[in-house]
Parts: sequence; C-alpha cells; structure tokens
Amino acid sequence: MSDTTPVAEEPTAAGQQPATGQPVAAGGQSAPGAAKPLSLLRAEIAQASLRLAEAGVGSPRHDAEELAAWVHDVRRAELHTVPDHDFDARYWEVIARRANREPLQHITGAAYFRYLELAVGPGVFVPRPETEVMVGWAIDKLRALDVAEPLIVDLCTGSAAIALSIAQEVPRARVHAVELSDDAYTWASRNIAASEAGERVTLHLADAVTALPELDGRVDVVVCNPPYIPLTEWEYVAPEARDHDPELALFSGPDGLDLIRGLERTAQRLLKSGGWTAFEHSDKQGGEVQRIFLEERGWAEASDHRDLTNRPRFVTARKG
Repeated sequence: MSDTTPVAEEPTAAGQQPATGQPVAAGGQSAPGAAKPLSLLRAEIAQASLRLAEAGVGSPRHDAEELAAWVHDVRRAELHTVPDHDFDARYWEVIARRANREPLQHITGAAYFRYLELAVGPGVFVPRPETEVMVGWAIDKLRALDVAEPLIVDLCTGSAAIALSIAQEVPRARVHAVELSDDAYTWASRNIAASEAGERVTLHLADAVTALPELDGRVDVVVCNPPYIPLTEWEYVAPEARDHDPELALFSGPDGLDLIRGLERTAQRLLKSGGWTAFEHSDKQGGEVQRIFLEERGWAEASDHRDLTNRPRFVTARKG
C-alpha cells in the first residue's frame, strides 16, 4: 500500500508551489481554479492500475476501479465520494489476487452478460462479451420466426447465461439448457433460481451429444458455446482462462473442433425442419466450422458472423 502519512511542507512564497504541486496565492490560499487533490482512494486506484498493467492484465484501470467499487460497496461512478477515512485496506488484497491473474469475476463473484448479473466462480466458465452477439442473433431469429411459444436448446450451458438471456428477452420462450459438469450445473441452477425468467428454463445434467431425445424434431433454435480451443494452444491461453476456467469448457481435441463435429449431429437431430442453429468458435476457425454444416448433411444457408471486435465468431445454419 502506498504511504499516506502527511508530510510537513516548507513555507512557500506567494505564487510558489509546495510539495503537493498545487499553486498558491498570497497568504497561502489555493489559487483560483487550482485542481483539487486526489482523494486517497483515487490515488490508490492509480497505483493499483499500474500494478495490474505490469502484471499483464488487459484492462488494468477498469479492473482497479471495479475492485475498488466492490470493496467499498459503491458504484464506479461514486468512487470519488468515498472519504479518505473510509478507505478499506482489503482493496490491496484483491488487487494482489487480480495481479496473480485470478479472474475479476471470481473475486467479485459476479459476471455481467447482456441484461443479466450471474453468479460465477471456480468450476464454471465465465461468460464473455463476444458471446452476446451470437445470443442477439438467436433472439432476433426467434422473433422473426413468429412462433407463439418457441422451443430452444442451449447446449453446454455453463452458467446458463445464454439460456437465461433468451428466456428473459423472448416472451413465452421455453428453453432447455444442457450441462455435463456437476460444478457448472450447480452454478447454472443457482442462476436459474435467482432469475424471474428461470421459470421457463429447464436444466438438464447430461452429455450434450446424446441429450434430449424426447425433443427430436421439435426445436426451433439450438445455440451452443462449446469448448473449441485446440489442445496444442494450451500455453498461449490467457492465465485467467487456462488456470481458472474448467478445462472441459475450453479444450476439444487437436484442432479444437471435436465436440462441434459431434454436436452438429445433435443440432440436426433436435431441430424441426426450417429450424436454426448457432455455434460459437474462435476467430481462426470460421471457415472450418462453416464447412461442418454442409448441404449434404442436411443444412442450408450456412454462414459465418463477426463479433463486437469484427472478428469471425459464430456460424449459423438452417435445417433443410
């Protein structure tokens, strides 16, 4: 923690600057228009941002402010209102955890996805902003289908971010969410129970490849954010994901596409004729994934879509 003990200043002549760097007028008064000194918390945030940047955190200022707001129980826009005497030294404890590349969402226990606040922690994949675009596509497609009570399946649901977003934003939608991991299933159950939209989400602990045979040929939209990182790229994955997200949610064979190949058949089995599917992939796999959804396998209008950063991110296709 930075030293906050007041330091005595040498007397200054009119117009000179004391150690604080603040201009003064005759009589020792602050000059008109002088900038106000930083509060203790804002000064500590500046130091924390430098520490996180040195640790390789991608958004150091954002994370330093988010953690300050969380520790002091205020919104980020209210950080300037925290009095110096209310500074909580626990702030530097959580900064140390973030500098060790523990995910911000694991520290605060919350992840934000579209209009949702989700509980997350060890054992469940932290949802990413990139996935929001695919979910938006699915929501728009469901509205265009003009089905009174659309039926949706979310494979590899994780925290249930996709399933709950669709249930929340598509009135009367009925969503079935499938998860294989016991730990992730527990987190998804918690999030579904906490959401009003959760009443229209049914969670299944099952293998996504063989799940829900009772829904074969009845589903309007199948969405999936599967594991798709090649095993050969383990060392290049960001520590927040590699060391904290479950491996089951990250890696899928030598080229990363093993599970997508299997789930393509699952989507074909579940969908009704004319139904749609969407699968997320890495920004290097667009062409490869699109070629999985071939006409000879019963698909039409297969196309690739870009995310918020204009990178290839998900493939969509219609069951012929």
